[in-house]
Amino acid sequence: MKKSGILYNTIQEYSWGSITELSEFLGRPSHIPKPMAELWMGAHPKAPSNVIVNGQSVSLLDIIEENPAEILGSAVANQFNNTLPFLFKVLAADQPLSIQAHPTIDQARVGYLRENNADIPISSPTRNYKDENHKPEIICALSTFWALNGFRPIPEIIEILSTIKSPLLSVFSQSLINEPNSQGLKIFLEKIFHMDSENRIEMVKEILNYAQFNINHDPLYEWLIKFDKLYPGDVGILSALLLNMVCLEPGDAMCLQPGQLHAYLHGFGIELMANSDNVIRGGLTSKHIDIDELLTILNFDETPVNIINPESISDTERIYETSAKEFQLSVINIIQEKPYLSHISRNVEIIICTSGFADLTDLSDNSILQLSKGDSVVIPASLNQYKIEGTATLFKSSIPLIS
Repeated sequence: MKKSGILYNTIQEYSWGSITELSEFLGRPSHIPKPMAELWMGAHPKAPSNVIVNGQSVSLLDIIEENPAEILGSAVANQFNNTLPFLFKVLAADQPLSIQAHPTIDQARVGYLRENNADIPISSPTRNYKDENHKPEIICALSTFWALNGFRPIPEIIEILSTIKSPLLSVFSQSLINEPNSQGLKIFLEKIFHMDSENRIEMVKEILNYAQFNINHDPLYEWLIKFDKLYPGDVGILSALLLNMVCLEPGDAMCLQPGQLHAYLHGFGIELMANSDNVIRGGLTSKHIDIDELLTILNFDETPVNIINPESISDTERIYETSAKEFQLSVINIIQEKPYLSHISRNVEIIICTSGFADLTDLSDNSILQLSKGDSVVIPASLNQYKIEGTATLFKSSIPLIS
């Protein structure tokens, strides 16, 4: 495959998804309202995109396996064992996702081997480690996007816990007050997660009673009540007290590192991540929860909120800088007078149009692909250079060039 190809992508219908956002974005109104959560673009074995090649619909996974250097570029093929190292998504969250974290690559390898040796099937709902990879992520907001991400400063956590009139919470938080550091936070969480059900129910009730009287004073109390309506009695509602509450506006992005406790709460955005399924959950979900494993992989250090704004590298392209080796996200804004011209040194790219109309021209033969809102395209490394003209906003996923 030496030409660009329009992608035909799978939509994941998770319960937390939006009934309207993705269908409206793609221009495909559904006659049967159902929550659509994620549009997957890439070569993930669970749901690879398809491309039309010689009149036939072919999996991008199969195309890469057949010609990895041609599609990925030789350097990427060598570095990532002939596989596409990222998964590109459009995400529509109408309800909160689970409280979760992802392992480091070393933790993933150990956990994957351990669960293999225990004969836990890859498809088992109780399996934590589906592969040997880590899962750094970046989320870029297309609408106002709410999330929890990383632990608040410990003095701030102590102040919040002390403010809430809950006798049980006061007892459990004493260990953090006595040891106001990451180790004290770990001990506090171990006690909270392992408390008996009677105390857990009573403590959650006390916290919610306080939240009801203070719902107009701070968004976190509103989220506490929302969490409990969805997952009654779940101690995971405490995450709103412990984690940074983040509100991204359109164009803002944030990165999620290994061991960073987080949850997406509500919004519509572009997500780019390493190609992994390793998720360790701690609450607010009907899926498998493994508290002991979560406590093993968590980073308990305070995590400042770092909103990433894109940096211009040309008149039309801006890059969201991260430390990830598996992916790079950029946004392309074009108008009629200012087309986008691709780099000559490049590797495989996937581009999605989020607004407007554009023509993508292969400069080797002047063939054109027309793109509009919701359309995505894969551009193989073997295509030397291309141009995008029109009036549109597009997001591009690629892999950082190896220097």
